[in-house]
Amino acid sequence: MSTFDSTNAQAAGIDNAGVKDKVIAVAGASGPAGQATLRRLAAGGAVLIAADIDQQRLDAVTAGVRTAVPGARITSQVIDLLDPQEVHDWADHLESEYGQVDGLLHLVGGWRGSKTFHDSRIDDWDFLHDRVVRTLQHTSLAFQPALLRSTAGRYAIISASAAHKPTAGGAAYAAAKAAAEAWTLAMANSFVKETTAEDGAPTAAAVILVIKALLTPEMRAEKPEAKFTGFTATADLADQLAALWDRPAAELNGQHLWLTAR
Repeated sequence: MSTFDSTNAQAAGIDNAGVKDKVIAVAGASGPAGQATLRRLAAGGAVLIAADIDQQRLDAVTAGVRTAVPGARITSQVIDLLDPQEVHDWADHLESEYGQVDGLLHLVGGWRGSKTFHDSRIDDWDFLHDRVVRTLQHTSLAFQPALLRSTAGRYAIISASAAHKPTAGGAAYAAAKAAAEAWTLAMANSFVKETTAEDGAPTAAAVILVIKALLTPEMRAEKPEAKFTGFTATADLADQLAALWDRPAAELNGQHLWLTAR
């Protein structure tokens, strides 16, 4: 399992250590992972853009972040991630407004499954293809140029151990996650091939964080005695995402960072 230590990173003299003043967009902001991540990044001093498709949910999320982190620099953007032109326009607007975009965290998820392989439904695949794969394709294509221009660009997705060991009833979910991983690795390769750094090392990184399942505070409160073996707490996930800016891009780019047992 990979772990991060921001203290060691700063001691090593990494120039881009920390998220302070980094301009970071979070897609899927209203989900449990998105909310925890926004609070963590806000506490670190990042400039945040929370994105989701529902204005009411976004308003609740941003209000929650401002309550948890007084002085948080956060704005919201209603965006349809299934509209490629809308996503491209959003990316261009952010770079124009802030002068840089240092991160896109793609925290859009979903799950569909069945009891047996034979019961697998193609419409489950259609749903997951749009929600997990297509939205990722649109954000990665739209934000790649800006992240490449950043001195500390980071693109991250949350994958699942199921992509590496599919179950009979989880064919659609595992296939969607595997496709998302492959696309992200191609993006990582673009950061190597298109870097403008004199030493040829990438300044941007595309990273895959692998979990078994998420554990929210509500789940823990509902079942305080449950072990939730292999689950990743949303707060821990948020810490790991924030720590992406504590390591050099060349060390992170194209990596699977396992937050659960392999």
